[in-house]
Amino acid sequence: MEIGMYNDLYNNLIKKVDEGNKCVVLTFLNSKNNNLKEKILLTKDDIDNKILPLDDFIYENINKSLSLESLLTISLNDNELLLIEPYFPKPRLIIFGGGHIAKPLCEFANRVGFSITVIDDRPYFANTERFPDAHEVICEDFAKSFDKINFRKNDFVVIITRGHRHDKLVLKNVINHNLKYIGMIGSKRRVKGLMAELIEENYSKELLDTVNTPIGIDICAITPDEIAISIVAQLISYKNRYVVNNKVKKHSYTEFDRQLIYSIATNDDMPKALLTILSSKGSVPRKAGAKMITYLDGRSMGSIGGGCSESEVLTKAREMMLDGGAYSIEHVDMTGEVAESLGMVCGGTMEVLIEIDKSI
Repeated sequence: MEIGMYNDLYNNLIKKVDEGNKCVVLTFLNSKNNNLKEKILLTKDDIDNKILPLDDFIYENINKSLSLESLLTISLNDNELLLIEPYFPKPRLIIFGGGHIAKPLCEFANRVGFSITVIDDRPYFANTERFPDAHEVICEDFAKSFDKINFRKNDFVVIITRGHRHDKLVLKNVINHNLKYIGMIGSKRRVKGLMAELIEENYSKELLDTVNTPIGIDICAITPDEIAISIVAQLISYKNRYVVNNKVKKHSYTEFDRQLIYSIATNDDMPKALLTILSSKGSVPRKAGAKMITYLDGRSMGSIGGGCSESEVLTKAREMMLDGGAYSIEHVDMTGEVAESLGMVCGGTMEVLIEIDKSI
């Protein structure tokens, strides 16, 4: 089957993710005849309810992919591979407090992929003119604002209100939600006092110890912009990690480049190829899940790393668009003598899937 036959699938993927669903796209590849056999879109509810008669082995790996938040490729038999690509809604950052740090924090966090909600009880500080990058701005008393938020396990919360009393109120209401990240601003002395108060009120010390406070990575920040950068750096570190056997490991999200996905889903008068990094080792510019579209007329969108490595795969994709073939998996070597001879500064390898769309 050809990519162009999946326009509805990719349009539906955008719709489902925008509705807040975790999704996976399954791509079945037949290596015997290099045929792209089938693509399937499933939401987390579909997976939990096992709406399709897939092997338990496949469902186990789908859930593994969602849990690790990264792409997986598995062999189903000697001739068939399955690519599992998880897609997630933007991580949501909820900022309690709309003051001088919140403004640059909202801007910088938006740039690195967070969907942002800002909450403050003062109309001057809680409005869309002040926070044009926010998905939602709530002007409400902090005590009443919690009823307007359906907290999710993967939410990030930053507490930067204008006073100790409000910080304490917010922390007491968010601490038991098992969130991905909670950070609270304040000096060490002020934070120590607040935590002591909460322990006296029978809040768990173990739970309170999970709060990042004083907030942010220590970069000796002084200005609001610098403090915001230190907070965003910490948010990124929590976003791009998962824990296995109490050890923190780094992972790469399967990218959700909305414009690129729109382009996949759009009928075009020009043959195109979709490139996806399946795996990478060593020092490479892009990691598993990175995507790129290239057209027969030379146009492109996205990147799988640039330079000689990308050029090599683009040349292969062009040959396939001209000569036929539904897909190919290309090995790109950027190590040792190969890298040196081509002038590469990297030192790793990549496996890149090329899918061809000529259904015009």
